[in-house]
Amino acid sequence: MPDTPHGERLLTELDHLRLSKLIDGTSLPALEALLDATDVVDSREIAPDVITMNSQFSIIDADTGRRQELTLCYPRDAAPGTGLVSVLSPVGTSLLGLRTGAVARWRMPGGAEGGAQVAEILFQPEASGDYLR
Repeated sequence: MPDTPHGERLLTELDHLRLSKLIDGTSLPALEALLDATDVVDSREIAPDVITMNSQFSIIDADTGRRQELTLCYPRDAAPGTGLVSVLSPVGTSLLGLRTGAVARWRMPGGAEGGAQVAEILFQPEASGDYLR
């Protein structure tokens, strides 16, 4: 994952805290770099067009133009075949904290590169008043 300049991505304080605990003692360089580079805001102040944990959103694949609906989740809840993408996956890490219209890029374990534009936020917990999810 390329370097993430400050201001390009936002995380809620709660997401930042939970993801930091997830790293505890584990080497997860992409997530560590993201957490170090993101701007952190109070859950009540996050814009509704930002992908937060447990957000549902649609992306448009950069290569195929195919639209897909995904939910960003914690590893224990991941089920890629049903659209539940782990934040620890290359795709999940690359999408966390992006706004609608932003382009995410990632490299898969086999070396293939992928990318997609965030088309729409379908559900964001914070926008619906859920600040603890």
